[in-house]
Amino acid sequence: MSLIESLDPDTSFRHWIAADLRFYREKADLSLSQMGRIIGCTRHTVSNIEHARDGFNLNDHQAGRADAFFGLNHHFARLVRYSRSAHDPDWYTEHVGLEARASLIRIFELAVIPGLLQTPDYAHALLTAGRTPDIGDQVAKRMNRQKILTKPTPPELWVLLAQSVLTLPVGGPMMMRVQLGHLLEMGGLPNVTIRVVPDEEGAHQGLAGAFKLLTVNGKDVVYTEANGGGRLVQGASEIQTFARWYDRIGAQALSERSSRSLIERVMEAMK
Repeated sequence: MSLIESLDPDTSFRHWIAADLRFYREKADLSLSQMGRIIGCTRHTVSNIEHARDGFNLNDHQAGRADAFFGLNHHFARLVRYSRSAHDPDWYTEHVGLEARASLIRIFELAVIPGLLQTPDYAHALLTAGRTPDIGDQVAKRMNRQKILTKPTPPELWVLLAQSVLTLPVGGPMMMRVQLGHLLEMGGLPNVTIRVVPDEEGAHQGLAGAFKLLTVNGKDVVYTEANGGGRLVQGASEIQTFARWYDRIGAQALSERSSRSLIERVMEAMK
């Protein structure tokens, strides 16, 4: 089965957009190059959009030009708009692909250690509590994602953690001590910066939830995660909002050195 044949427009906005773009293009007997000229991109980009490949999404400008050419009364514009606000099961997979190509990853975490910094046991405990199927396979995938941090040209990883992340004994105190030790070890890498927002700061911008900013080829996207699925944010104004939130949270965080000292104290107190 080809990649296009595997698309499921009934379960994914990206697949819906991909299938409809191909449908209207072929109905008008247009080549990929002709379609590219109409919406303002290359034939390569059109092909990738029609295959729903990671990192290739119809944008507002392209959607408007397609609607105008085919006389669709804002059909693609609405699909693109709603795709940004609703859950799409493909978004986690696309986010992992973007993460692997990112030059800068900025994470704020409110509840747990970020996946890129988890030990296998910690990840296993979280997935078990979440009743995730195929736990062994999921742990292996999570560990494989972490390889980006030690590849020859790794991304910069900036992490802001609420202090409560450090004190929640996932898997029990002994397992958590190992996890915190791993956090200290990873924080020693030249491309990894870990800072903690102390409890004494009280309310802060991050209490609304965790999020991740990914910089890929000079452009930012945001991934947010919640029960039942996540969301990729690609609209410029919304991305700027998340970037401001990250900076505001960072303004209340401890320095890198003070954060390390706090992690060590929490680790020593766990028995």
